[in-house]
Amino acid sequence: MRPLPFLAAALLATSAVAQGPMPMPAPDTSKVVAGNYAIEPNHTQVIFAVDHFGFSIFRGFLSQASGTLTLDPAKLTATQLSVTLPIASIHTTSAKLDEELNSADWLDSSRYPTATFVSTKVTPGPNGLAMVDGNLTLHGVTRPAQLHVHFHGAGANPMNKATTIGFDGRLSIARSQFGVTKYVPVVSDRVEVTIAAAFEKK
Repeated sequence: MRPLPFLAAALLATSAVAQGPMPMPAPDTSKVVAGNYAIEPNHTQVIFAVDHFGFSIFRGFLSQASGTLTLDPAKLTATQLSVTLPIASIHTTSAKLDEELNSADWLDSSRYPTATFVSTKVTPGPNGLAMVDGNLTLHGVTRPAQLHVHFHGAGANPMNKATTIGFDGRLSIARSQFGVTKYVPVVSDRVEVTIAAAFEKK
């Protein structure tokens, strides 16, 4: 759901540690197969985090993602990514809060049912890292965003044998820039988003 201070640099560092990918061996990029992929929604998660009154970092989830990925490991700059998230899938530890977040005071999911990210530029980096620039549409507003992506792994899924590729992504947004201003600043304007995405080859 769109890109990059959390309330302070210290909070951003804490959030990154808490939400970052589990320590793993260096990813084996030789297993990446060129082609067109679709999101596997049952194993794709989006986690958002905000500072809550300066007392804690509060997190919630979005699920049921859909989207496509076109990539060729020999031409990574030509990679194309499109992701859509249904806002009504939002889930926290409070059913009442879930209802509030879907209301017109917050994300207004009846009027703006989805959030989308569409890539415009991919800049590969070392060790399976990449910067993905794109446009994020949230709450009826479209703004540039930057997704920081880490390649996690690729290969044949041992259960269904599908050719699969996975990434961990991170972006940071100021929700007020998308017209979501409720309780700013006591609930932080800055929202940190972590994405664990799985794609299966079509």
